[in-house]
Amino acid sequence: MAKPTYRGSASPLYCHSGMPDKERIILYYVIQVVTGTEDKVEEQVKMMMGSELYDSCFHPMRRMKKKFRGEWKEVHEKLLPGYVFITSDHVQELYQELKNVPAFTRMLGKDREQFIPLAECEVDWLKRMIKSPGQNMEVQLSQVSVSENDVVTILSGPLKDMEGCIKKIDLHRRIAKVEVDFMNRKTVIHLGIEMVEKRMDSRKC
Repeated sequence: MAKPTYRGSASPLYCHSGMPDKERIILYYVIQVVTGTEDKVEEQVKMMMGSELYDSCFHPMRRMKKKFRGEWKEVHEKLLPGYVFITSDHVQELYQELKNVPAFTRMLGKDREQFIPLAECEVDWLKRMIKSPGQNMEVQLSQVSVSENDVVTILSGPLKDMEGCIKKIDLHRRIAKVEVDFMNRKTVIHLGIEMVEKRMDSRKC
């Protein structure tokens, strides 16, 4: 079988903060936590910290396809286990309050007395994948079709915005491997795909 190829389109989506950008600069920071405690950390932050210190606190999820006893089921998994994102324009005050959160471990990006936020390109791919920050922080499945010549076409979903980052599409496991920048290094994340029926080549009689 020929190696599948793919095609799609890129269209970045930008989200907004509660106030105009010229008045507030909301930056994204990353909290490293013990894997499996992401929900607990997020809950404690929301319970113990004042809303004036941060805009949102979340750990993105992803929808995946898994095969159980011969049948494909949809499951929900953490996109980046061990990490919680928090947005703020008062990072120093935020950090001091985070120390009082029992499940808090450490905030990444510390450079002496300053904290370095996520780079613009890192925030960009996160926004494009999720598309609804503050609401449903979950990366949806991407629909793909496969031609008779094993050309994979991305029909809809977050992969349409990530064409240049796709390293491999594993049709057997229903996974797309996407390379992104995260904390100043290349990271490969897995996103779920949903296959539609194999398409006939319209050029054939």
